[in-house]
Amino acid sequence: MDALVIGGTRNLGPGIVSGLIDAGYRVTVVHRGVTRTDLPSGVEELLADRSDESQLGGLLHNRTFDVTIDMTLYNGADAAAVTRLFAKRTRRYIMVSTGQVYLVRLGAERPFRESDYEGPTMAPPPVVNQLDYKNWLYGVDKRAAEDVLMRAHKERGFPATVLRLPMVNSERDHVGRIHGYVMRLRDGGPILVPRGPHLPLRHIYGGDVARAIVQLAVSGAGLGKAYNLSQDESVSLEEFLAILGDLVGVRARMAAVPLERLMAEQLVPDCSPFSDPWMSALDNQRSKDELGMQYTPLPVYLPRLVEHLSGVTDAPSGYGRRRVELQIAEPLEARQLG
Repeated sequence: MDALVIGGTRNLGPGIVSGLIDAGYRVTVVHRGVTRTDLPSGVEELLADRSDESQLGGLLHNRTFDVTIDMTLYNGADAAAVTRLFAKRTRRYIMVSTGQVYLVRLGAERPFRESDYEGPTMAPPPVVNQLDYKNWLYGVDKRAAEDVLMRAHKERGFPATVLRLPMVNSERDHVGRIHGYVMRLRDGGPILVPRGPHLPLRHIYGGDVARAIVQLAVSGAGLGKAYNLSQDESVSLEEFLAILGDLVGVRARMAAVPLERLMAEQLVPDCSPFSDPWMSALDNQRSKDELGMQYTPLPVYLPRLVEHLSGVTDAPSGYGRRRVELQIAEPLEARQLG
């Protein structure tokens, strides 16, 4: 059996590739050659810009695949190219999408269900508000890609399945979200958070995403459908930091700062990425009922991540302005958690 992974060189990719190999697939990975690869031996690597339809088509030539997993499909134009290029090249196609497709939907309530997808979307935020605008654009572009694939399935039988992910916590997170929290806890200073209420956290462990993709590839289930993937439990930011602090051996503290101040200092989202208002919460019942998914609980996977991070020496990029964070926190009364 042959599998093609588009993208797949960082974060979730190597785990998905390893899972496919364990399931008996010969794996080919197409990527741009920008990220240093750490793929298992025997994996074929092809270099191409996936947004260049002629380049990608020429590279694949007359090859066919039992399954194609697309990690880097971000807009409707590239989705239209996919339906042309892979109509006769793959028996099934799995798009990795995002819970952000619900965040741009008007009227949907958390946790979002797959049935919440259809309906009107919000108007674009002002471009000057770059944080909101970029997140809005990401969500509407992902929706456009999904819509092209589902239309192609309905009209021509294109073998698409969509997986919608919330924030992913994994050993290979290239953004270093949990790593940033761990380093801030270990340096003894408080964690700066925007003042006001925070969204409950309902993320997913990266290993569960890889397992879901391999299960779909092997089973052939879910054609023409979208599935939310998510851990079962929701926790508050305070609960999460208290658990993380216990694992690190430090009593977690938070200092609330007006969002405008954090934005002016360019500290968000790095100072507390799990305070992000563009963070989805997904209902996972359909994936459990139809795909047989079972999700790794937060208290099980979080210790794994902390143990992994104990051997990581490089600080995430956002930690480089920690001195500014501590200067802001100094006159504030930090709230101790746990």
